[in-house]
Formats: sequence, structure tokens, C-alpha cells
Amino acid sequence: MTNERDARETFRSKNLRRSGGRPHPCSVRHIGPARWSAPWGRGFSFLFQRLSFRGARFVCLFFFLLSSLVVLESQNAHPVSPTTPDESRALGSAIDADPPGLLYQGVPAEIPQDEGIAGLRLQLLRLGTTARLMQVVAHPDDEDGGMLTLQARGHGVQTLLMTLNRGEGGQNKIGSNLADVLGVLRAEELLASDEYYGVQERFSHVADFGFSKSPEETFSKWGGHDTALADMVRVIRTFRPDVLAARFSGTSRDGHGHHQASSLLAEEAFHAAADPKRFPEQIAEGLQPWQVKKFYRGNVCPWGAMTCPDEQWTVKFNTGQVDPQLGKSYIQFAMEGLRHQLSQGAANWTVEPGDRFTFYKLVESVLPSAAGKDGHEKDFFDGIDTKLSSLVPSASSDDKHPAALGGELQEVANQIAQATQAAKGNDASAAVGSLTKVVAGLRRVNNEVRDAHLSAELTTDIMTRVATKQQEAERALNLALGASLDTNVTEGAGARGKQETLTTVSPGEEFMIAATFHNGSKQPLVIDQVKLEVPAGWNTISGRTRPETVKPGGDLHVDFRLTVPKGTSFTRPYWHRDDPNTEAVNHIDDARYLTLPFPPPALRARVEYTLNGTRNGITTAVVSHVKDNDGKVSVHPLAIVPGFSVMLEPGTQVISTHNGSTSTVTVGVTSNLGQESHGVLRLELPEGWRSEPAQFAVEFKHRGEKRDFQFKVFPSGLQEGRTVVRAVLESLGEKFSEGYTLITREDLGSFYYYQPARQRVSIVDVKAPHDLKVGYVMGAGDDIPTVLKQVGMNVTMIPAEKLGTEDLGQYQTIVLGIRAYGTQKEVGANNKRLLDFVSAGGTLVVQYDADTGEFNSGKYTPYPAELSRARVSVEEAPVEILAPNDPVFHTPNEITQKDFDGWVQERGLYFMDKWDDHFTALLSCHDPGEEPQKGGLLRAQYGKGIYIYTGYAFFRQLPAGVPGAVRLFVNLLAAGHS
Repeated sequence: MTNERDARETFRSKNLRRSGGRPHPCSVRHIGPARWSAPWGRGFSFLFQRLSFRGARFVCLFFFLLSSLVVLESQNAHPVSPTTPDESRALGSAIDADPPGLLYQGVPAEIPQDEGIAGLRLQLLRLGTTARLMQVVAHPDDEDGGMLTLQARGHGVQTLLMTLNRGEGGQNKIGSNLADVLGVLRAEELLASDEYYGVQERFSHVADFGFSKSPEETFSKWGGHDTALADMVRVIRTFRPDVLAARFSGTSRDGHGHHQASSLLAEEAFHAAADPKRFPEQIAEGLQPWQVKKFYRGNVCPWGAMTCPDEQWTVKFNTGQVDPQLGKSYIQFAMEGLRHQLSQGAANWTVEPGDRFTFYKLVESVLPSAAGKDGHEKDFFDGIDTKLSSLVPSASSDDKHPAALGGELQEVANQIAQATQAAKGNDASAAVGSLTKVVAGLRRVNNEVRDAHLSAELTTDIMTRVATKQQEAERALNLALGASLDTNVTEGAGARGKQETLTTVSPGEEFMIAATFHNGSKQPLVIDQVKLEVPAGWNTISGRTRPETVKPGGDLHVDFRLTVPKGTSFTRPYWHRDDPNTEAVNHIDDARYLTLPFPPPALRARVEYTLNGTRNGITTAVVSHVKDNDGKVSVHPLAIVPGFSVMLEPGTQVISTHNGSTSTVTVGVTSNLGQESHGVLRLELPEGWRSEPAQFAVEFKHRGEKRDFQFKVFPSGLQEGRTVVRAVLESLGEKFSEGYTLITREDLGSFYYYQPARQRVSIVDVKAPHDLKVGYVMGAGDDIPTVLKQVGMNVTMIPAEKLGTEDLGQYQTIVLGIRAYGTQKEVGANNKRLLDFVSAGGTLVVQYDADTGEFNSGKYTPYPAELSRARVSVEEAPVEILAPNDPVFHTPNEITQKDFDGWVQERGLYFMDKWDDHFTALLSCHDPGEEPQKGGLLRAQYGKGIYIYTGYAFFRQLPAGVPGAVRLFVNLLAAGHS
């Protein structure tokens, strides 16, 4: 265990910023009921401190007993309850003290440009403008990162990126995780990118169901326009942007149907957000209509184009210009962020120095034209007044604002200008004097607007922007002072008194939190309040103290002891899909968090202090520091999880009717309790099925202990179809039937993914040649080998690095996993050995590869063939068997037209579009309105063996237990060995 100072220094070098220097992707600015307003609307304030005095345990106990009545009175006076719409509008006027990163479960490593004097200058730039921009895209990695970075970091614009889905239907370039768990990972990757862009992030609740070739298909899968449109309108009505910019054009030029849909929806939202008759339930919640001033479309010229016909664009941005604060161009800095999206294959993407242009066309505007004689603008905000004084409109009969309000705002603007001038040097503290006046001035503006008799819509608009300025001013002053707050879980006592570091806590557990406020300034700071913000119903040991002065360079230490109550909410996604293979819209489990990337951390601390009569604050999430075996420390927000995680492994089981008399189900159980625990584990089986044993008595000694329990399952009356096996653990008077997994990576934040403790069982009438020896070379990652073993095939994994030395002759068939050539360089290097294996009588099955250029230049096929990006995205597309007499359709399983029923997400991708006459095309299919695609399954005799290329999406179908796909793939493996 590191000592307290070492731990503090480690924290400062890691995640979860101490004082905040940038707007975080999840910085919530809701004025509506989903918003938790600070300080009274978010929870109880509990104070149990050891304010640097010695041996205080007995004294603290005395004060605890003495203060109990005070605490109870405080709880009665300030109960935590859902915020009503009217309360939301009132509470929205208070500063939302959440700093950057607080509302996201972990963030990537600090960016130097957001810390110290550089971070202060960025905050001052943002303070000087009221401009607000919102961009709409379809998936992670669609965003115009260079433009976003230019606006957010170069111009100080409050910028929000709305991504319709989390990319859960895409391909994973670095592993086998697909569907919703991939969506969680990609959301984390995008948020890491957003940190570099300097933007906030929002999502709708539609899902990525795979590639789509038209917006019509997209809207059909998403249940019409309004599903995603309602979410977009909600974000517009809460964020209230001046400018809305779609990344795409809404035409076939965009390619993907999701891309086209995102632009079409953005234009619809431009009008719908201003119409109180559209989505009136949002108005009933307390949201106010909002008319965006200008709407632009992107992708009006090819990506990366240096020139564009004048009539096709209104404004262009040179994202290749260098920003002195960043030390590189906007597009290069954005690319550093984009490289976090490893699952998209972005690890090695780069941009050379030099000019780089992006073009947008103005489509809708409620303002007079601001274009020059050439029809072009210089910026999105041409014609829009973004000065602070613009917050106060001209007086009207409906809105009578205080005459002093404009003067207050102008004085705030003057002080911002003075602070900006002071921050041009290297001494951040030079800006402190002006910033204290900015903080105080904005508070006065806040109060005046709140007390004024303005319309609800005008009040909401002004308060949205004033609250943003208050947040920026708070962060700026903290940066200028060098004020920081570290709040982390201290080591607690586990079983038999052993010390342990808590990363998760469960109901019934008690633990400690240590908070350290550091005054890095040259002036003493008076601490008015130290609060721990917790969910309603939690118990802590608490007390209230007098103000405490922290000298320059000094620290204030505070401890909190808490108990997690039963029934508390867990740290989990607020959305889910029951069946990702068939559902394209997420179910929302907690509407409070709708459109946020993730729910916020449950536990956070806030310190409020006074400097020269001005009160400021700083808030941070409660985190845990975890040291691995190499001594490297990682930081994770404290998560609240169930006492046990119960998972069936694997999540899908394919049982053959020909050899499925028994199967094995493994249930993995992990304890998250710090004490010994006992329980009973059993399976819930289909009628007539039984297991041996019927149940297990389970026992756990300590937190983090995982045990696997194997049940032998005896199915009954096997007929092709589907069923479900579930697992339930009964312990402590409760039933546990969910599993959870931490999704994280060294360069990302972290979040827990939950799934029911169930196994989807697909019973398939498939004849599997058990004596056929198959070697499988994994590519990017897939679960096909698992399914093959389940139906009784003899499969051995061949590490790619051993292809050069492995005795390939021991195998009859070798399979290359998806994207093997692109992800495993040893595969290409040993391609001749693989073809020699075929020539000697083996069968080689090559699954699709995404790098068409490298594949074609590598000439990996035995005869000339050319890989293309052709695909068939409609999973129900009719399939024609082109060579009905080919043995691959008869041995060992008879393949008929019915075997192409029930496929999921897509037929296939990366089909061949040219091939030598040595190849035989076996299947043909196509999307509606397109020409037949015959290059998805090719077979060629090569020497004594058979070479097969398949672009059909077996990597999706087999794990989903699609019967026909299982039969056909088994036949491919058996080709040439009948």
C-alpha cells in the first residue's frame, strides 16, 4: 500500500481530474427533470472528518452521538426525491457543480493541454463566448473530429456530439466481443476521443443493427423516424444549440443507411424541437421548445478534398492549421483522440502536417443571410451574437428583465478579458483576482434572472447559458488557484481482518472514503463545507464542523464511513436489449439517464471554499486505486454491484440432435462480499430436462473469489428448436441471477456490463464428422470454434505464430478466422505453406478479410481472384444455390432453401467480385434492387485439395445458433473428405 502522499500524487497523474480543465463528454447540462441540481437536489451532505487532528476516534464518537439529532433534522429538512418540472426550472438556476469527467464512469489519462496554465486559457476562451454547436452522426468514428476540435478548443464553443448508436452492430478489429458488450466498449472509446475534441457526448436509444444500404431500411428497423428523433429533440431542447450540423448529407453519397438517416433526422429535429406540439410529453416534463438558428449539412464534397465547387458549400474550415496551445493542428490533435477507437482499427491512423479542409452547406436558417457576395460564410456563427451581453434580449411586453442585468453581464465580460490578459504569462495565479469577480458576478446574474418575471422559455435559455458560464468559471478559478480534490476508497478490512482495496461495494457492506482537498494557491482558503453526495437511503457516520482554513500549499483531510443499504441501485447501463440478434431499439430501464452515455457515479464529494468573500467549489467522484502485480496503479470510480455475479459460460450452446444426449453447462460465480458466504446454486431447465448434480452448495471465503461449477445436463426429446437454461444462486435470503463484467482498457475509462445468467440453447439437426481433424487459426476473434466443439467436432487451435513450424499435415481441414490476413501477419507470411497444405490434399476455408487492398496485392488465393467491399446487408435476402449438385450441399448434411431462414444481421460481407475459371461460385444473393452477388462462396480444386473462400457471415450465425448456417459450415469443413 502506498502512503497517503504517494497515493495522492499517483491520483494526480492518473484519471478523474482533480480540478477540471475541460468540458467532459458527459458533463450534463439538463435543465429538465433528469438533471440533479447542486447542491440541495442531489443528496444528503454527510460530514465525518479527521481535520488533521490527532487521535480523534473517541472524540468523533462523542460528536457523532451528539450530532445524531442534528443529522436527522437535516435529513428531514432536505429529503432526496425526484425533481418535478417546476422544481427543475428553479433548481436549474443554481450552478451545477459537476466538473469535467464526473458524470462518466472513468476517463482516460489527463491531457496536458487541459491542465495548468494551458487549461486555464482554454476555460477563459470558453467563458468569453455563448456560442453552442451540436453535431449529429450515426456511429462512433463518424464524427468530424478536426472541425469539433477547432470549434471547441480553437474558438471556445460549447460543443456537443450526438451519436445515434454505440456501434454495437459493427465488426470488432481487436477481439471477439460483439453486440451490446461491443457497444459499451465503443462508447468508452468514443468518450476518450471526445476528451481530445473537447466536446460533450449524447446517444439516442436506437441500436446499430449492422450495415444498411438505405435510410428506408434503417427507419424500418428503428420503428420509424420518431424513435431516434425524439431523443434528438430532447437533446436540442436541453442543450439549446445555436447551430446544428449534420456530419452527412442525407443522400446516397453517405453510403451507410445509418449515415443518411442521421442527416435526415437532424433536419427534422431543426423544426421539431421548436414545435411544442411535437413530443409534447417532453414539454410536460418541463423542457422548453428551442429553435436552432442555423442548420448545416456535411459530406457535401469528398472526405479530405482540398477544393469543392462553390455552389456546394457555404462554409469551410481549415483543420490543418496549427494551434499554439495544442502544439499541432486541430486535425492532428483530434486524430490522437480518434486513435483510442481501437475496435474500429484506428490504432495507426495518422494525418500529415498541412492544410486540411472540411466543408458544410447551410440548409436552414431563421436569421438573415450573413454570407458574403460569393455566397460563403467564414464561420458557423456568422450573423449570431455570441457575446455575454447577448443573453439579455431587447425588452418586450412579454419579458421585462431587470435593467441591471445587461450591466452585470458586461462587467463579467470585462473581468473575463482582464483574466485572459493576466493568463498570457506563465503565472496562473495572476488571473485569480479577476476570476473571483467573474464567479461572484455570475452568481448575481443567476439570482437576478431567477427572480425576474421572464417567460419560462427565455428563463430556460438564459439559465442554460449562465449555468454553463458558472461551471466554466468554477473550473477556471480552481485551475488558477491550483485547487484540487482527491476522493478515494481507503483499504477496508476483509475476511479475517485482511486488508483489501475496494473497487466495488455491495448492499450490506461498510467501507471508508478519504477525501483530500489541496490548496495549491498563494492564499489561504476558508473551507465552508465538505460534503459527500450519496444516493437516498444510505447510512453514514457524520457530523458537522465549523469552517476550517487551509493555508497555502496545505491539505485538508476528511474521512467518511458508509454502509450500502439493501435495495440500492447498481452501477450498470440504463439500457438493454433482450435479444441483440433481433432487436434494433434499446429498452430504457432508467429514463433519468436517457441520452447520456452512462449513468453518473453514485458517490461523489464536494468542497466549497471562500476566497476574499467569494465562494467557489470543486467536486469529484469517489474512486479506487488498484495496483497490479507489476506495481502499476489504475483508477476506477467506485462501483456498486450485486453481492454475487452469476454467469453461464458460454452464453450460447448448440446441441446436435445426433449426439446431444448430454451437454455440460459451466456456471461461474464470483463473490463481491468481504466476508465468508454460503448459498445454493441450481439450474432452471426446460421441462423434462435434468442436471447432475441437481444443485451445488457453494461457499466463498473472500471478496473476488471465483468458482466454476459444472453441471451435466441431460436434454429430453431433442427436436430442432430453441430453449433457455438459467442459473440461480440463493444466498443471504436473496436470489442472484445476473452476471457483470468490467469493460475497460488501459487507455479508457471503465463500466460494468450486465447480462442475465442464462444460456441460449439452439438444438440443431446437424451431422458432424467427429473423426475429421480441424485446425483453426484465429483472426480478429470469433466464437466459431466453440460452436464446432459443441456439435462434436475435433477442433484444435493453431496459434498464428506457429504456422511456420506447425505440422499442418496432421489436419484434414484448416480454417482461417475472420480478418486473419489483416490482423495476423504470420498468416500472410505463411500463405505458401497453407496453399501447399491444400495441394497435398487438405481443405482450407478462408473467411472474409476487410483489407481488400492488402489481400489483393498479397495474391493469397491459389488462382487469380479479387476481393471487393461488396456485401449483402439484408439478412432475409433470398439465396440461390448455383451448383445444386456440388457435394458441399449434400455431405454430410443435406442443404435446402430452408437453411437460409433465420439468419441474423446480414448475409455476408467482402465478397469476391472477380475470379478465375478454376473457381466455382456456389451461392448467389443480393440486396433489394441490386445485381446478384455471386462471390460470397467460392470453391476451387487445387492440387489434391480444396480451397474455399467465404464472405458469408458465419461468425455471426454460428454463435447465434442458426441451424442452417451450422449445417452449411460443417459441410464446408468436410469438403473433400467424404
